[in-house]
Amino acid sequence: MANPETIQRQKDPNQWPAPGRDLAMTRHSALKDISTENVGKMQMIWSQSSGTLRGHEGQPVVVTEGGKAMMYLISGWPNIVQALDLSDPDNPKAIWKYVKQTDRDESAVPRACCDTVNRGLSYADGKVVFGTLDGFVIALDAKTGKEVWVVKHAFPENGETITPAPLIAENKVLIGFGGDEFAARGRFTAYNLADGKKLWECHATGPDKDVCVTKNTNKANPHYGQGGKDLGVTGYPGDEWKRGGGASWGFYSYDPELKLVYHATGNPGLWSPSYRCKHKTHEECNDGSQDNHWSMTIFARKVDTGEAVWAYQMTPFDQWDYDGINENMLADWTIDGKKRKVLVHFDRNGFAYVLDRVDGTLLKAHKYVTANWAEKVDMKTGKPVKVKEHSPFSVEQNTQVCPSAMGGKDQQPCALDPNEEGVAYCPTNNWCMELEPQERAHTQQGTVYVFANVYMYPEKPGVTGKFKKFNVLTGETVWEIPDPYPNWGGALITDGGLAFYGSLGGDFRAVDRKTGKVLWSRKLGSGIIGNPITYKVNGKQYVSVWSGIGGWIGLPVTAGLDLEDKFGAIGATAMTKAANLDKIPQGGTLYTFRIGD
Repeated sequence: MANPETIQRQKDPNQWPAPGRDLAMTRHSALKDISTENVGKMQMIWSQSSGTLRGHEGQPVVVTEGGKAMMYLISGWPNIVQALDLSDPDNPKAIWKYVKQTDRDESAVPRACCDTVNRGLSYADGKVVFGTLDGFVIALDAKTGKEVWVVKHAFPENGETITPAPLIAENKVLIGFGGDEFAARGRFTAYNLADGKKLWECHATGPDKDVCVTKNTNKANPHYGQGGKDLGVTGYPGDEWKRGGGASWGFYSYDPELKLVYHATGNPGLWSPSYRCKHKTHEECNDGSQDNHWSMTIFARKVDTGEAVWAYQMTPFDQWDYDGINENMLADWTIDGKKRKVLVHFDRNGFAYVLDRVDGTLLKAHKYVTANWAEKVDMKTGKPVKVKEHSPFSVEQNTQVCPSAMGGKDQQPCALDPNEEGVAYCPTNNWCMELEPQERAHTQQGTVYVFANVYMYPEKPGVTGKFKKFNVLTGETVWEIPDPYPNWGGALITDGGLAFYGSLGGDFRAVDRKTGKVLWSRKLGSGIIGNPITYKVNGKQYVSVWSGIGGWIGLPVTAGLDLEDKFGAIGATAMTKAANLDKIPQGGTLYTFRIGD
């Protein structure tokens, strides 16, 4: 079975067998050959072009099959997949390359809200599995690169595009898509790994049956919402739930003991919030009746059926585009004297959440960046205490708020060591914004569905990113490293005492986990929005990372937008100009390092 296979692989630190290395999405490696003592001797050994210029979020996977180490990697659009033989790890050999040739849908490119990115692929049972921007989920034979099965999962004409990496668990391929800014209606689907047959599908909005919510959902926390009330319909005015967003375009995780898959959902469609409420005032729209369920929600679903065991909504009636899709990291920690199976989530809204992943009970919620839109999270209700002054509502009324719509952290994944209780290592954004809702002009799926002017700017001039070690139990920042460039790539931590991350300026760094001191840094050929990985072949540890500017923050560069239009790319042009990202060259390349001989 694929699941025991993946579990066995993740026990081998020499491999990087899944997007987050393990099913718990920790991005933690037990390798320690490269350490705080010798990382200064790390050198670039080889590089590999992706074949494209833009959209290099994500990471490769490295697996050992039949005694041979292999790396599989995927580019952004048109989603070129490569297989590299690592038998000679300093000189990898390309075995095959795959690009889907038929039925391509170029209309997916302008419908990709935040650049033509791809966040990686997965491997199990001799298959490489991935999604394409234009909506296909594909399984290839890992040895030959030949198609095993192809299914159409997302439909660009409905605003749907695939950017996430699939999760493979219990012989199932689990995946969502993006498209909230194009009036998509989010859903999360399980396919059979063997043949691509659809096994179950659950929406983020709509009747309880569609969302796979039952009367047993949130049994331990009924105040989160339960089945029997069709909250995914009644929480919207009219038929707005049909365009209600809630797409799951981030990373996913899985607990094989509980047999629960964890995924989170995005914003509820258009950014002009008054259209998502049947009432007329800010107060009425925040009375709980118009929370736009189940957008902005962490779901724990039974992997066999999709039934929601619990569902916690972080930002009810979202007014800022604080997509809730960020990764859910799993660990077993002692909290307040009790051993807990926990889920850790750093949300776009600026709060870091710790929940009991068995029943969804909220344990901790602390601000990890400046967040003036809410005073705090009410631990009794689980809801944020919003600040009206910083809550956009009325059409053409400009509102200042921190963090910006790009969040305290966007899609770039944090990392945690399950043995280092309470802390995580996170690349963060440090931006604020002015948001002015606009009049809605249409309700057509597949067409830009935002209706807001957004101006983003650095919270502090000259600092747009910070890499930080944060205690999610106490709310304390242990240390942080400010950066003039945004930190849009993910984190990697190792038992060598190191944390790795990259900046959009192209600086790839190794940091002492204890002190936050930068021990090693190299300038790569383009901005870094990818996530570093580490693996070991023939007795040597390697570290690899994608370079190639892109993503929402890099879209003005990759699309050649006018930086004088401060509202362009939903506010990204102003940030690009403020951070001098227009000076960063494009170019998708995987760089690989090890300690020099």
